[in-house]
Amino acid sequence: FCRVDPYGFERPEDFDYASYEAFFSRYLVVLTRRAIKWSKLLKGNNSIQKSLKVKRYIRKGIPNEHRALVWMIVSGAQTNMEQNPGYYHRLLEGEKNAKLLEAIKTDMNRTFPDNVKFRKTADPCLQHSLYNVLVAYGHHNKAVGYCQGMNFIAGYLILITKNEEESFWLLDALIGRILPDYYSPAMLGLKTDQEVLGELVKMKVPAVAELMERHGVMWTLVVSRWFICLFIDILPVETVLRIWDCLFYEGSKIIFRVALTLIKQNQAFILEATNFPDICEKFKQITKGTFVTECHSFMQKIFTDPGTLSMATINKLRETCREKLLSQG
Repeated sequence: FCRVDPYGFERPEDFDYASYEAFFSRYLVVLTRRAIKWSKLLKGNNSIQKSLKVKRYIRKGIPNEHRALVWMIVSGAQTNMEQNPGYYHRLLEGEKNAKLLEAIKTDMNRTFPDNVKFRKTADPCLQHSLYNVLVAYGHHNKAVGYCQGMNFIAGYLILITKNEEESFWLLDALIGRILPDYYSPAMLGLKTDQEVLGELVKMKVPAVAELMERHGVMWTLVVSRWFICLFIDILPVETVLRIWDCLFYEGSKIIFRVALTLIKQNQAFILEATNFPDICEKFKQITKGTFVTECHSFMQKIFTDPGTLSMATINKLRETCREKLLSQG
C-alpha cells in the first residue's frame, strides 16, 4: 500500500486501506465520467458562464486536471490576475515588512509536517512557494497581513494549482471576498460565523444545541478550526477539495452546510456525551470514518441534510450575531 497519498500527505498508522480501496475503486468510475463531461463543457476555452448546469457540475465535483482552472474562473481570481499583470512579482520585489516576514517564517515548518512535498529535503520544496505567496499576500492586504491558518490554505492552493501567482489570486478571492473578515486581527467575521452556526443548530438540530448549552460548551471550542482552516486537516483531502469546489462557486454558506451535515448525521452519537470533555471528544470523532471519506455521497448529503439554507438567512443571522459580539466588547 502507498504510505503517501497523491497530494504528498503521509497516511496515518491506523489508515484503513481496505475500505479506502473499496471506496476509491467506485469513486474512480465517477471521476472518469465527470472528466469527460467537464472536457466537453470547457472545450479548450478558459471561460465558464454561471448557470444551473455549471452549478450542478461543480456540486458533482471538478476533476483534478481541471480544478485549478475552474477555481480561477468561478472565483473571479482569473479576471483579477489578467487585469493586474506583473502585480504578484512586484509585491515580491518591493519593500518588505520585517515583522511580517518573521511571523511567516515561524510557521513554515509547522505547515503540513506530514506532507513530503513541504519538507526541506523535497525537490522542489513547496515551502519556498508557500513563503512567497504569504509574503506577497501580507503586503497586498495590509489590513490582514498574516494570520495562522492562512499557511494551510495557501499550501493547499499550491498543491492544486502548482503555480504561485494563481495561488496568490485564489487566496485573495477567499480572504478578500468569499470569507467575510475571517483573518483580520479581530477575527470578527470568524467569531460571527461560529455564532451563526450555533443559531442554525438551534433551528435545525435543537437537541444538540440544548446539550451544548446545558454543559456550557462554546461553539468556538469545537468548530473554530473547521472555519479557520476550511476543513483542512479535519476532513480527508478529497472531501476538502470537493467542499472547496463549491465554496469557490457558491460562497461561504457551503461551510455551514458541511458543519450542519456533520452535526446532524452524528446527532445520536453527540447526544451520548455526558460532560464537557466528552462533547469536545465527540466533535473530534465525527470528522473521521467512512461517512466523511466517501466524498461523493458526503457532498450529496450536504445539499439535502441541512434543508434550505439561503444566503439571506445567513446574512440576517450574521447581522444579529455581529451586533451581539460587538456589544459584548
